[in-house]
Amino acid sequence: MKSLLYYKQPLSFRFKTIASGIIISLTVFSLQAQDRKRTKVHIGLVYPVSSNGSKAGLDTNNLSLNLIAGLSAAEEGVAVAGLSNIVRDHSKGILVAGFSNHVRYCAEGTTVSGFLNSYGSGKGVAVAGFANISGDMNGLQLAGFMNKAGNTSTQISGFMNIAKKVKGAQISAFMNVADSSDYPIGFLNLIKNGEKSISASIDDNQTLLLSFRSGGKFLYGILGIGYNVKNDKEVYAFEAGLGAHLLHYNTFRLNLELASTGLTRFKSEGTFKSSIRVLPAWRVSSRIELFGGPSLNLINADSEEGRDMVHSYMRRWDSSNSSRFTGLYLGYIAGVQVLF
Repeated sequence: MKSLLYYKQPLSFRFKTIASGIIISLTVFSLQAQDRKRTKVHIGLVYPVSSNGSKAGLDTNNLSLNLIAGLSAAEEGVAVAGLSNIVRDHSKGILVAGFSNHVRYCAEGTTVSGFLNSYGSGKGVAVAGFANISGDMNGLQLAGFMNKAGNTSTQISGFMNIAKKVKGAQISAFMNVADSSDYPIGFLNLIKNGEKSISASIDDNQTLLLSFRSGGKFLYGILGIGYNVKNDKEVYAFEAGLGAHLLHYNTFRLNLELASTGLTRFKSEGTFKSSIRVLPAWRVSSRIELFGGPSLNLINADSEEGRDMVHSYMRRWDSSNSSRFTGLYLGYIAGVQVLF
């Protein structure tokens, strides 16, 4: 109960007292709210020359701007450094560095660097000019040269991807390595529980090829070398391509391949053929498979031998200012492969 003295005061005094109490309460609440929502800003040159000083490695920041390099315990917002961000615990949000980002534990969000991202684990997207190196990654790794992770969702690189179990796709310009990866897209795919084979084949141009096919449950890559028995000069052959298992029923499979084959004598440009192949295949034993089928081919040549390889074209384009020509025609390929 309020004292009788309070009620004996003038009405104006009582209103002022109530108003003062409300103002004081609102002020305290506002200060508490600002403290809870306070943004930690870190600005510096390089450790320890920064607003966080020598204790920068113990601070959690919401915004970090460092001209050269920044050090922190955690980043939970945006961190930008001209050279490198070094985070001793975790990051949430966006990390951008001209050279590298290093997060000891989990990097969650978007991590971008000109050369290297390294982190214990990740959620989100990591983009590096050269390499991403991490533990498990739930998201996308995109690198100019190499990605390396434990279990991961998707990897895209300019040369090589390395992982354990891949849930999505591995896409590289050359090589993918994994324990399990059903959708590797690369010319060489070393998948532990995948499929590898060596094949011997001949096509309609009388090119003999020895090829290595490697991949996962659905996609695979092709690399091959060979010799053309018809030509006198352009006799050395090479092959690279990608393939997909479209259908698999008992001992029968139907494969689709996109491949490029070149013939050269190492003194001129040579003859090049791009092909789409539809290849039925029959497993005649546990490790031996016969395959063969039609192909749609686009051939590009600048020599008489290249012109004489095919006698009938569906469509042909001759260059008006050079000896090079392009032709479209139907062909075939057939062979046998050993699986291991």
